[in-house]
Amino acid sequence: MKSALPIFAILAANTVFAQQTNFQNIQDSMAVGDSSLSSTGVSKAPRITNQSLNQNSTADNAAFNSRSAAEDAHYFVKNKKQERSEFQNFVEYATGKQLPLFGEEFFSRPPSSFAPLQDTPIPSDYVLGAGDEVLIRAWGSVDIDYRATVDRNGLINIPTIGAVPMVGVKAGEADAVIKSSIGKLYRDVAVSVSFGRLRAITVYVVGQARKPGSYTVSGFSTLVTALLVSGGPNLTGSMRNVQVKRQGKIVGSLDLYSFIAKGDKSHDVKLQDGDTIYIPAAAGYVALTGKVNVPAIYELKSANESVASILDLAGGVPVVADPRRAFLERIDPNKSQPRTVEEFSLNQAGLTKTFKNGDLLTVASITPDFSNAVTLRGNVNQALRVPFKAGMRIRDLIPNREALITRASVRRQNGSVIHGVNGDIDDKGLIKENAASISANIGNLIDDVNWEYAVIERVDRATLSVSLLPFNLGRAMDNPESEDNLRLQAGDAVTVFSQNDIQVPVAKRKVFARVEGEVNVPGVYQMGPGETIQSLIAKAGGTTSNAYLFGTEFYREKVRQEQQLNLEKAVRRLESQSRTENAKAAANQSGAVDAQVIALKLKAEQEASAQVLAKMRELKATGRISFGLAANDENFDKLPALKLENGDQLVIPSRPDFVHVFGAVNQEASIIWRKGMTVEKYLADAGPTSEADMDGVFVLRPNGTVASSAGRGWFSSINSVEIMPGDSIVVPDRLNKETPYKVFTNGLKDWAQILSGFGLGAAAIKTLK
Repeated sequence: MKSALPIFAILAANTVFAQQTNFQNIQDSMAVGDSSLSSTGVSKAPRITNQSLNQNSTADNAAFNSRSAAEDAHYFVKNKKQERSEFQNFVEYATGKQLPLFGEEFFSRPPSSFAPLQDTPIPSDYVLGAGDEVLIRAWGSVDIDYRATVDRNGLINIPTIGAVPMVGVKAGEADAVIKSSIGKLYRDVAVSVSFGRLRAITVYVVGQARKPGSYTVSGFSTLVTALLVSGGPNLTGSMRNVQVKRQGKIVGSLDLYSFIAKGDKSHDVKLQDGDTIYIPAAAGYVALTGKVNVPAIYELKSANESVASILDLAGGVPVVADPRRAFLERIDPNKSQPRTVEEFSLNQAGLTKTFKNGDLLTVASITPDFSNAVTLRGNVNQALRVPFKAGMRIRDLIPNREALITRASVRRQNGSVIHGVNGDIDDKGLIKENAASISANIGNLIDDVNWEYAVIERVDRATLSVSLLPFNLGRAMDNPESEDNLRLQAGDAVTVFSQNDIQVPVAKRKVFARVEGEVNVPGVYQMGPGETIQSLIAKAGGTTSNAYLFGTEFYREKVRQEQQLNLEKAVRRLESQSRTENAKAAANQSGAVDAQVIALKLKAEQEASAQVLAKMRELKATGRISFGLAANDENFDKLPALKLENGDQLVIPSRPDFVHVFGAVNQEASIIWRKGMTVEKYLADAGPTSEADMDGVFVLRPNGTVASSAGRGWFSSINSVEIMPGDSIVVPDRLNKETPYKVFTNGLKDWAQILSGFGLGAAAIKTLK
């Protein structure tokens, strides 16, 4: 048998009854059963039996009905969380923090069940008494299978054996006692004794208890389990000197802090019937805040408890605590200003200081400052904090240029051999890399370092002023004897910049430009400072005979970013305009007769506006720069002498053979280009619909411009414009001029002029449709 039970297993076995339960009634309700000798002559040995040892008595369920007690405990726990002591309120006022009472969480969760455990092992030192049930099995010269209950006289009566005294017998000695009694009549008998339902005892909880009163618990309960059942001390009750009184004498006391903080249960007291659990008032309280492992309010066990003992209960201080700086706030109500504070160290002398009731101890944290470190940061492989050494210089901190290859650069280098990052699936089911993504990443493997400028940031601790010491990083790395290889001091922070962090002059920037299409050698070329588009075409071997100058496209990333921002602003402006016009329309129709029809009409217009805005949000700027070339220009020297930047892309297409017509036409189509054909002739072939807005027709041109009727004067029309290869003719729908939707859109022809500024072409217009 086990010598002790787990604390919560014992608690589950303890069933709380209504107060003032009559213990005699519990004993009377125990079913003992009839006993009789076996009348069969089959067995050679006498057989003594009664009811089955595995049968559960109905008295068990009646005696241990604890539903109301569990609900009652839950009620007190729920309300306990809302209660706060005056000292807790004071600490919150003084520190701004709500600190719990140490140990109160131990009583904050009621047991999930108060039902008794029928199969719970009984401690071997459990002392039997009246009401305990003993299960006896014996075999050999006599067969015994009998359930007996210790009566009020402390006896059990076994048929043919007689009365056996059991009061005062420990559970571990029951086998020997019963075997000795049977052995007086029978020889060669083996005996096994176990226990059924055990007696209940009544204990009293008084003093500063949360729920004082009488409690009926199981016979092997201890002081700790009884405290758990009763809810423990109240806000002023002591957890450090809980006493058990028996027949007017103190038979044991328990410091719950030792059990909760250290698991020491050696002073737990086994309860007997009639015991009184007395919870005195606490001797005092102190609060621990700051860098302690368990900030809380702690009860003082005595008036002279040391700082070390309370910190020990709190689990000590973490490594980030500063033992040199602890602040003790003390209350002396006899002074005119009762609150004082003193500073001390948590050294041997400081730890022996004694607390007084109402003290507040705050442990400061260490200042995370280095006294001997030099920091390297910025465009480096890894930001470092290294120990300072006398005579240390820049080259000691940055040993070589490879230390300036950033982790992002390394990831790009590693990613250059991972196929399919931006790729597709080929006809064999294998991942193939996207050619556009490959060319876009050429020349981008390394973040360019700003070799002309790096800086040391130095703090003067005497004046707390910061000074900057710039130096030429390139010269420092090339020549250790250079004056730029500055001497470092402890606490210095060296920052290395990339060319993206601080832009360098154009002449010092790297330029990788891409040329595609109708050139003899398309590719990515490294350009020198100040080189232009003509230089790029020359490096690519010049243009081919199929090059189409009017359709030349030029893209720049910086322009794309600006276009995207402007596009988002335009969408927000149109969204605001849509809300305003819809609100005006609703106000103008407020007095209409048929309000339902008007409401449906407004709803339809609002949905139409929302759809257009949703499509506008899907558009992405391209970064295209329009050169505005004339349709009859065929000499590539007409291209502007635009200086190239890193990432520029030049696309020279071949001359297309088609003209595209879409919008409000009977059939959107791509029609073969014929020299001298005008807009009017192409529209005659496509056939505008009855809803076409002929005044709003516009042409998106391959050179990135838009041609429309706007600004052409009285005697000029878009219909007379000569169409070039690759032109796109757009015919908008005619909109009802009375609706706010018309005011909102203002015709798709006005949008076309706006979209051309974002580098968008015919594909964007088709998206909007």
